[in-house]
Amino acid sequence: MSIEVINVYKSFQKQIVLSNLSVSAFSSEIVGLIGPSGAGKTTLIRLITGAIKADKGKVTIDGTLVPSMKLFANIGFMPQSDALYPDLSGIDNLLFFGRLYGLKGKTLLTRVEFLLKFIDLFEDRNKLVFQYSGGMKKRLSLIIALLHDPSYLILDEPTVGIDPVLRKKIWDYFHELAKIGKTLVISTHVMDEAESCDKCALIYKGKLLAFDTVCNLKLKTKSGKIEELFFNQEEVD
Repeated sequence: MSIEVINVYKSFQKQIVLSNLSVSAFSSEIVGLIGPSGAGKTTLIRLITGAIKADKGKVTIDGTLVPSMKLFANIGFMPQSDALYPDLSGIDNLLFFGRLYGLKGKTLLTRVEFLLKFIDLFEDRNKLVFQYSGGMKKRLSLIIALLHDPSYLILDEPTVGIDPVLRKKIWDYFHELAKIGKTLVISTHVMDEAESCDKCALIYKGKLLAFDTVCNLKLKTKSGKIEELFFNQEEVD
């Protein structure tokens, strides 16, 4: 199983957002997309999921060119902006999306209950989503991405607004998923999350600064901290 982004370019209204960018993620890997706001991480996420098309280059998942409807059921996608129904309760949102993915009956209910408890939303499951805080909406969006147990997880800043204790619990779960063969691509601008990944793609102003294992990236710095690679680039600019 693999996700491969090959020499992609993307621009909006003649402004180049991604330039000749290539990254890959394989089974049992967590690949972090690391960079400041506006670096192009969300655009890359949207390309990988097939929400938009590259101007040049290509994206494939398990050898299939993206976008492809047949990949839909095997991808768990969490966007940066919440895609929820505010006038439905949390649990009704989950039941709706679960049925879209083909889950039903006891299988669906068991999965929903497990994830609500795991992500610490069980007590608030019957509240309407418009009553949720920003962090609660983030947690609900993450549950939706995990709900159908996909092979590929594409998550855009999934832990923003989530408290540190739950954030660690979620990252521990990401590692458990990787161990059983899932492929995870996770964008973040939080450096301690970057160090929880197997590999990181450092993106700056739409360009790939580096793509390597976390260990190798640290070896390229004097301080042993990945963010130094961004500071060096800013000095050049």
